[in-house]
Amino acid sequence: MLFLFIMINYNNKTFKPVSNTPNGQTSDETLFYYVQEGNILTARYSGGKIQSGHLIGLVDENGKIDMRYHQVNDKGELMTGTCSSVPEILPDGKIRLHETWQWTSGDQSAGTSIIEEV
Repeated sequence: MLFLFIMINYNNKTFKPVSNTPNGQTSDETLFYYVQEGNILTARYSGGKIQSGHLIGLVDENGKIDMRYHQVNDKGELMTGTCSSVPEILPDGKIRLHETWQWTSGDQSAGTSIIEEV
């Protein structure tokens, strides 16, 4: 039996949050612009409470992303964190990411969010 692994390609995709726990800073005004080369993923993002943010991550063979992020919020604070994103392919073929994250700055609290391809 032959198994083929097709890595999800996030290159040139835009994502928007659809839910977030209260201690998160992203909102439906935040847009993420993903770029992927091989298994290396980067993104820039801004909007809502976020003036400017960047992330870098590694994509595994199942499309799961292990990432680190940093951002400057609307209070001028530099915030950093880690995130694990698990993909779901929606009926229309777009990607929904189920995220579990934790701040590595500030109160170091954790949360969950969902972002979807627009």
